[in-house]
Amino acid sequence: MCGILGVVAQSSANQLLYDGLLVLQHRGQDASGIVTAQGNTFHMQKGGGLVRDVFRTRNMRALAGNMGIAHVRYPTAGSAESTAEAQPFYVNSPFGIVLGHNGNLTNASQLNQELFREDLRHVNTNSDSEVLLNVLAHELQRSTKKNQLDPAAIFAAVAGVHQRCRGAYAVVAMIAGYGLLAFRDPYGIRPLVFGSVDTEKGSEYLVASESVALDTLGFKLVRDIAPGEAVFIDEGGNFYSKQCAANPTLNPCIFEYVYLARPDSVMDGISVYETRLNMGESLADKINKDMRHLDIDVVIPIPDSSRPSALQLANRLGLNFREGFVKNRYIGRTFIMPGQQQRRKSVRQKLNAMGVEFQGKNVLLVDDSIVRGTTSREIVQMAKEAGANKVYFASAAPPVRFPNVYGIDMPTRQELIATGRNDDDICREIGADHLIYQDLESLKRDVSRANPLVTRYETSCFDGQYITGDVTAEYLSMIEARRNSGLSLPQTVSSTQLDLNLVSVD
Repeated sequence: MCGILGVVAQSSANQLLYDGLLVLQHRGQDASGIVTAQGNTFHMQKGGGLVRDVFRTRNMRALAGNMGIAHVRYPTAGSAESTAEAQPFYVNSPFGIVLGHNGNLTNASQLNQELFREDLRHVNTNSDSEVLLNVLAHELQRSTKKNQLDPAAIFAAVAGVHQRCRGAYAVVAMIAGYGLLAFRDPYGIRPLVFGSVDTEKGSEYLVASESVALDTLGFKLVRDIAPGEAVFIDEGGNFYSKQCAANPTLNPCIFEYVYLARPDSVMDGISVYETRLNMGESLADKINKDMRHLDIDVVIPIPDSSRPSALQLANRLGLNFREGFVKNRYIGRTFIMPGQQQRRKSVRQKLNAMGVEFQGKNVLLVDDSIVRGTTSREIVQMAKEAGANKVYFASAAPPVRFPNVYGIDMPTRQELIATGRNDDDICREIGADHLIYQDLESLKRDVSRANPLVTRYETSCFDGQYITGDVTAEYLSMIEARRNSGLSLPQTVSSTQLDLNLVSVD
């Protein structure tokens, strides 16, 4: 999970990109980067840390130009050097190209070999985003005629990327001297939307992972970029789009609606907030049907993403809804923190229980999901320490039993508490008195209720069905072995200000 932005403006783009990254900070807290374009010159600033820490006034002043892309990254296994994989990435041949990527390529190792042996390109890091950049660069080189790059050649290059790359990817890229390119994988797994605004000087365009970035920056949502589609906006603000995949289908990642996205976002025509309300209703119906024996006094959400579900559940069952935990908003999301000890410590730093809401009560805690179980176990213990009589635990998502290989940090089965355990086992592991899970079919209906036109989803972490068709048992074993080995990344360029003076091919 990462956040990406791309903008073509009529005035300086640096503040738009910075403000947009702040809105998308929930999608990645490990590294941040911005690249702007001024003619044939790129200006880059990137580094490890939050947006507010990476960019200073001097950096912002140096990010000149009316066009740019930006990225926030969340930590993944083995990524000890945040700076090494901070995006955007850059290549200078055949054109100056910078790229930011949200997702994961499942055939990155194969592509890396092809790039080295056949395309004569070298990849400096272990990042599949750099692999994707070099594939795009090679395909642009192949599609360019007489050293002239036009929208037709760019779309042909994206078609080549779709033919070679497997997995999930939403991409923003800039080509020096030409414009902004954005495209989405043929399955539409990771989200990507675009919007526009009319100014006195002309139209401005913004591409983003979530619609909330458009809202806060004053852009009107036009639509989602379709699976397999590419859009290109040249330096003059002319807009082009084309379907570049042979058989695209829409299969958005359902975990975006459960946990990853902000509730005020709309992606693929689906309101995240509405889906979470629906999840609460489904949980309430399940409790009302099968668990009437539970003597629940109060419903308490685990801040923040579970709040809509918990509120709707309480309303539907006629139960009291209370805020029992106070959240420290200066602690990062524990789900995307590397290391079990760091996650456990962060839970206690992040949440504090209010005893008045727990003392002597049978409490139903509602969370968006249970992944590793670390957070759930600590929260149940906190509730009991605060004086709860009984602690019931409800998950708005089904059990997470399988690795996610499409850009979410769930790569090993050993780390997932639901793998190899039934509901009773998990309940004992987290220390709850009863555990309620959402059903997968109910979850799908909850999301589809917000947009009946979307009927298929990427749900591999729940059911082990990998829609790209190329994820084998050997592949899963390979990524688990790499994670367990703790391989570090090679050292690359530091997070200093880079001015890349590029001359496009004439």
